[in-house]
Amino acid sequence: MTQDRRVAVIGLGYVGLPLAISFTEAGLDVEGIDAYPPRVGELNRGDSPIDDVSDERLAAALERGLRVVAPDDARPGDADAIFVCVPTPITSTKDPDLGPVLSAARYICEHVRKGQLVVLQSTTFPGTTTGQFKTVIETSGLRAGEDFDLAFAPERVNPGDPASASKQIPRLVGATTPLATTRAANLLRNINDNVVEMSSPDAAEFAKLLENVFRNINIAFVNHLALLCERMGLDVWEVIDGAATKPFGFMKFTPGPGVGGHCIPVDPYYLSWRAREFDFSERFIETAGDINFGMPRHVVDLTAEALNERGKALKGARVGVLGVAFKPNVRDARNSPAGAVIAGIAERGADVRYHDPHVASFSDEAGVIRENTDLAPLLAWADVIVVVTAHRAIDWERVYAQANLVVDTVDSSRGRSTRERQVLRLGAGWSARPGLAAAPIAPDATPAVGRPAPAS
Repeated sequence: MTQDRRVAVIGLGYVGLPLAISFTEAGLDVEGIDAYPPRVGELNRGDSPIDDVSDERLAAALERGLRVVAPDDARPGDADAIFVCVPTPITSTKDPDLGPVLSAARYICEHVRKGQLVVLQSTTFPGTTTGQFKTVIETSGLRAGEDFDLAFAPERVNPGDPASASKQIPRLVGATTPLATTRAANLLRNINDNVVEMSSPDAAEFAKLLENVFRNINIAFVNHLALLCERMGLDVWEVIDGAATKPFGFMKFTPGPGVGGHCIPVDPYYLSWRAREFDFSERFIETAGDINFGMPRHVVDLTAEALNERGKALKGARVGVLGVAFKPNVRDARNSPAGAVIAGIAERGADVRYHDPHVASFSDEAGVIRENTDLAPLLAWADVIVVVTAHRAIDWERVYAQANLVVDTVDSSRGRSTRERQVLRLGAGWSARPGLAAAPIAPDATPAVGRPAPAS
């Protein structure tokens, strides 16, 4: 389908590893490059560090010729195309941190040759590919659009959903020249059935941010309504279910303890930061981010309220948290709202332990590391249970049968037998929905970060 048959992938995480394996499965010659030595070691042993790639699929890719190496052992200059799949975090002041992207650009600068295609996949603000990323690579003496092709093709990976990396998911790509766009699109058609060619890298970068900012704003909206429903004595979950019966003009989002992962808590700030460079204030986006970042503090307050109901202070209480991954049924705990929830509860003097069948060790927002506690002893020990992430693997029947007091931030109690004033629900208070006619929702149907589960 394309003359480009040799691919190098820089960064073998949730985005880069599935990409490298997909190209390998398509029959291309692939070299995966990762700067973290333990990651290189575990991948070469056939141990997949991510939920969406099984050990068996990784082993099969290695058998088919996938090479996993450290930067010093790699040969990116031999590749026809180089993909960059590194993190794009934010700083403590919520400004974009392009450190990993520019580090990859400096590495490419040392190896780039005429005729190569370089594709940035990391989510970033419009102007990154044709700005700092291109500038660094061009210190090699080669020029994008003349000596090598340069494109942006955003990832659409949804952790915990292997189908999000399938050939059926449409892909976007925009390059610095029309011919480069067509070239990059043809290469991506080896692994995606529908590749949409855009006018520029900037347009593709903006489209990716739009996808995630749209979600962040809608999550903030329902989180805001959840707080209002608590004040009004209404059940936000009932209200949302009612609105969702409309078959057109409405998209269902659900509230939760905050947002997490590598996209939703980060990407809005990339767009608002870039907007300020054009003397354009993005108060709308920043307000949504502030609402979502404030939800963990609200969960702490709900926990104190629940204990007060039993005549007990949060200070000195024993608090068990269920689920610390950023969404159900994954082991990824990056930017999980559980970090702020646990740190906030501990700061107010409580003893906090957690149970998560997928996360053996967890560092909260204050940097305190805790080890996973088994469910049975946690339920026996805790004065109150706080549900942050509703993993399918947690025995929810046991939780609601044994826990004396529960703060439910994700409606995990829906359809379950609960006792009077046993459960304080975010967005609903102590109220019980009328009857239990609604079918129980599977724990993986509503991610714990307050959103439906489309790709990121």
